[in-house]
Amino acid sequence: MWHQQTLTLSAKARGFHLITDEVTGKLERLPQLRTGLLHLLLMHTSASLTLNENCDPTVRADMEHHFLRQVPENADYQHDYEGPDDMPAHIKSSLLGVSLLLPVHHGKLLLGTWQGIWLGEHRNHGGQRRIVATLQGETQ
Repeated sequence: MWHQQTLTLSAKARGFHLITDEVTGKLERLPQLRTGLLHLLLMHTSASLTLNENCDPTVRADMEHHFLRQVPENADYQHDYEGPDDMPAHIKSSLLGVSLLLPVHHGKLLLGTWQGIWLGEHRNHGGQRRIVATLQGETQ
């Protein structure tokens, strides 16, 4: 089976957000997959996807503070006509990436106990974000 759909995520504040339930809740065919893969591609260059801590929200806050220090907005960027948060957002997106490939077993993602899907929103006003989700595998 192959299934592909575009997911639209609600607009989120700047920072890192646990979106595992939002993503899996929108995947119409996920419950039908016995064994397979889920590929997620974020269709934006100023946000990111990563897999990390799914329990303690202070981890997400610490990540945001780390990236604010490592990729400052007040650097001398040439690309600055979309605002001071734009070029740093592109850098963070490239550092973290915009895609994930995750195993599926009996209609559920096979993630570690403390793993969840994060959206890194790197703009002050990023708006809705779109993810192309592709499921591949054997059905139940």
